[in-house]
Amino acid sequence: MKAIRVAQYGQPEGLTLQERPALVPGRGEVLISVAGSGVNPIDWKILSGAMKAFIPLELPYTPGVEVAGRVAQLGDGVEGFAVGDEVFGFIGIVGGYATEVVASADRLAHRPARLSALEASGVPAAALTAWQALHEQAQIKAGQTVLIHGAAGGVGSMAVQVARIAGATVIATASARNHDYLKSLGADQMIDYTQTPFETAVDAVDVVLDLVGGDTQARSWAVLKAGGVLVSPVSPPDAAQAKTVGASGKHFATRSDGAQLKKIAALFDVGKLRIDVEVLPLSGAEGALRKSWARHTRGKLVLDASR
Repeated sequence: MKAIRVAQYGQPEGLTLQERPALVPGRGEVLISVAGSGVNPIDWKILSGAMKAFIPLELPYTPGVEVAGRVAQLGDGVEGFAVGDEVFGFIGIVGGYATEVVASADRLAHRPARLSALEASGVPAAALTAWQALHEQAQIKAGQTVLIHGAAGGVGSMAVQVARIAGATVIATASARNHDYLKSLGADQMIDYTQTPFETAVDAVDVVLDLVGGDTQARSWAVLKAGGVLVSPVSPPDAAQAKTVGASGKHFATRSDGAQLKKIAALFDVGKLRIDVEVLPLSGAEGALRKSWARHTRGKLVLDASR
């Protein structure tokens, strides 16, 4: 097998595609022949060294949290999957930028038939984050208004669709070049954050999903109605600010959940969800991480494990 290896924390320079020993699944695990690996902000955050106090890793390591591919071998005790099945999943915090991975079976689901393997490889982390943010943290309801910051990215584009399916009115912040794209996903109103402060264009929203953090999150309290909720997987919302405006703030880390991913797969199969991907070769992981690091991607970047 081959895998991208990170020898030291820092910038993406020096990532290399290396030959590695073949993997063997343990009890409850599945060996996957990888078709594609999704690229996510967590990948470059770990690579930067900013998270090493919270996520200690033995160097060198292989980045990547999500993949899609074919089941090559089953460990003891695995049920619900067979060799040859097409699967996808949020496999863990590292290991995905490779031609083979081993993952716990409960982190996986069968790939949606409507998606190619490369498209599916960009779904799990983003879709689970959006789903858990809106359904579990915000407890979104039909008729509510949801403001989504960073709406054109991987999580944001999924969140726009998840909120729309739930029956919410969706307001999205994004640069003007992404407005038609967001409208096609179901956003009801778009705000060009480069030209218009969002707090001058909206107020009294039920839910803010903050995928940006910093000043954007701080300014978001002004547009929440009393009893509303600000949810962010990026950084913890200020509890004092929440109390001042009579709202709540929630911070969470996305968890792998094969059963939840199965529900998401069903929505893809009936055409209620879609994903837009840009495909780069696995050997070009350095460039992909640089592009993700710039924070201006539309949809998802994925790596083709065959190249």
